[in-house]
Amino acid sequence: MIISISGMPGAGKSTVAKIISRKLSMKRYYVGGMRREIARKRGMNLDQLNEIGENEPWTDKEVDDFQKELGKKEDNFIIEGRTSFFLIPHSFKVFLDVEFEVGAKRIYEDVRSNTKRNESRYADEKETAEAIRRRLKSDIKRYRKYYDVDIHDKGCFDLVLDTTSMKPEGVAEKIISEFRKKSE
Repeated sequence: MIISISGMPGAGKSTVAKIISRKLSMKRYYVGGMRREIARKRGMNLDQLNEIGENEPWTDKEVDDFQKELGKKEDNFIIEGRTSFFLIPHSFKVFLDVEFEVGAKRIYEDVRSNTKRNESRYADEKETAEAIRRRLKSDIKRYRKYYDVDIHDKGCFDLVLDTTSMKPEGVAEKIISEFRKKSE
């Protein structure tokens, strides 16, 4: 089985996917990292790539085609990405939600300590929140335009969890438990 993890910025998708990958000995694919690498190779950050993507589909096409093929060729992996649930419809689809302010704070802290994110450096949590709002707007616009899908429609998912006051280990355990029930 395949687990796809989507959700809101700062909900803990990567942290939780790493934990599940380790606990279930499943390979992990990180779509955001792939997109960040595409941006890096072109001398830009993810925010700039997303902005271009609102009018030019190549910014998403490479990783989206990769996901579609991966879902056809492989099994037993975890993939985290905004459209993974849609592009790999037979996956166990998880949506991680978080209160907006909490997600912004988590991202602000992560960007400050993690240079691999390839995102703009934000002066404070307020600036981070503004950037997240722009990013969400861009994501919504791109995925509606290219796929006519609402990536935040919780009805599309097998499991929806609010991670605002949950620890990553607890989130991972809940996902594993529900995944195992579905796999039986």
